[in-house]
Amino acid sequence: MRLSGRSVRCVRGGREVFPGLDFEARSGEALAVTGPNGAGKTSLLRIIAGLLAMAAGSIDLEGGGAELTLPEQAHYLGHRDAMKPALSVAENLSFWGDFLGGEAFDIRESLAAMGLDHAADLPAAYLSAGQRRRLSIARLLAVRRPVWLLDEPTSALDAAGQSLFASLMRDHLARGGLIIAATHTPLGVDAGELRIGGTA
Repeated sequence: MRLSGRSVRCVRGGREVFPGLDFEARSGEALAVTGPNGAGKTSLLRIIAGLLAMAAGSIDLEGGGAELTLPEQAHYLGHRDAMKPALSVAENLSFWGDFLGGEAFDIRESLAAMGLDHAADLPAAYLSAGQRRRLSIARLLAVRRPVWLLDEPTSALDAAGQSLFASLMRDHLARGGLIIAATHTPLGVDAGELRIGGTA
């Protein structure tokens, strides 16, 4: 599988965010998107995920499901943790599993992978910032998709959470998945780098 972008250009509010980016990631590879705040790291991920229109260029996924679009084969994990506070931790994960579709999964197993199995029945409103991030990451396990688009994925995670997540990323890559992550900090896995913006 190969995900590639050619001359991808982003314009928002009449302002050019970035001109003509080229990038590529293959099965088993991670690509870290780096650069100063406001350079367009999040915008690039949102363009790949189909959430934002690109001004020019092309993005192609080769070797994926021929009948599925790229967004249908990708998980986008934004820097905001999307969950319903009144639902329990398990109910939130179940909602995302139903919403995203795909093969059935074991909720407790997915929560255990992120160290949240003890909190399965608690309302999500009771979770700390780090636990909310762990729950968002557990969503990546709820439905298996080959492309992970991660926006500052380790924000709010303590050292133990970062270690768990690095293990999940290594497993995903070993299964033939690929990762593109916007980050200011090391991912915890070997990754190529795409730098956007200036040298700051």
